[in-house]
Amino acid sequence: MGSVLAFGEVLEAVDKLSLEEQETLIEVVRKRIIERRREELAKDIQDAQKEFQVGQCRPVTPDELVAEILA
Repeated sequence: MGSVLAFGEVLEAVDKLSLEEQETLIEVVRKRIIERRREELAKDIQDAQKEFQVGQCRPVTPDELVAEILA
């Protein structure tokens, strides 16, 4: 893979962009973050479904969940 830039170097590079380019960069980064979170959530859901199917977890009511958390 290529070299990894330090955070400060990235900020310096961003400062060299025009205002319009910086705004576009923000939009692109924001969309990538949203997609990454979506992928993580989908993976968490798949993992939870697998755990449920093999009996590693059980359905509980909200009251039971709160009681377990506070115990």
